[in-house]
Amino acid sequence: MIGAALNFPVTLCIPENASKERISVLKAYGAKLILTDPLEGSDGAIVVSRQMATENPEKYWKPDQYNNPANPKAHAETTAPEIWEQTQGRVTHTFASLGTSGTAMGLRAGFDKIHPKTQVIAAEPDHAFHGLEGLKHMASSIVPGIYQEDLLDDKIPVETEAAYETVQLLAKEIGIMTCPSGGAALNASIQKSQDVKQGVFVVILPDHGTRYLTTRVWQSAQLQGGGI
Repeated sequence: MIGAALNFPVTLCIPENASKERISVLKAYGAKLILTDPLEGSDGAIVVSRQMATENPEKYWKPDQYNNPANPKAHAETTAPEIWEQTQGRVTHTFASLGTSGTAMGLRAGFDKIHPKTQVIAAEPDHAFHGLEGLKHMASSIVPGIYQEDLLDDKIPVETEAAYETVQLLAKEIGIMTCPSGGAALNASIQKSQDVKQGVFVVILPDHGTRYLTTRVWQSAQLQGGGI
C-alpha cells in the first residue's frame, strides 16, 4: 500500500501457503511476490529475502520487521498507551501472539513506563509443525533480534486446532471475525484465566478473519456444517 502510494516498487517474500486472500491483496497493490517453500514458513521467506538484499544492496532496502527496533517502538508508543486509556488504567494482563514478536515486546516496553505491574503474556504454537500463519515456535525458528523472552511475564503454547476453534466460536457467538494468530492469543488468555481470580484482560487480535476464509481454519468449520 505504501509502495503504491509513494510510487516505488515493492518485492515481498512470502510462504507459498499463505492465504489466497493475503496474496491477492498484495498483488492488487502491485507488489511482486516471491513465493517461498511452504514447509519452511516465515523462516524460509526470511532466508530468501536476506539473500536478495545481500546480493543486490543497491536495488533493495529491507525494512526487516524481525530486527527493526521501530517495530516494538510503535507498540510501546501507541498500543500500550491506547490500552491503558481505554481500560481507564484497569488492565492487568495483555496477550499477544508471537510472529515478529514486535507487539509483545512493544507492550512490555510501553507498560514498563506506564504501569510495570501490567503483565504481558505471549502465545506461540505448541510445536514446530503448526498451522498458525505468521506465528513462530521460537525454539525451532530463526529468533527475531527484537525478541527478549526474559522480559515476558509468561509464554503459553497453543495447539493449532484449539486456535481454530476459538476463531470459529468468536465469529459465531460474538460476531467478531479474527485471524488464527488472534485465536491463539485469545486461547492463551482463556488458559491463563484458570489461574487468575480477578483481573482485566486485553487480547490483541492483529488481523481480520476475511483474509483467511479459504484456509483450513474456515474449511474445517464448513465441513462440520457450521458454514461461514
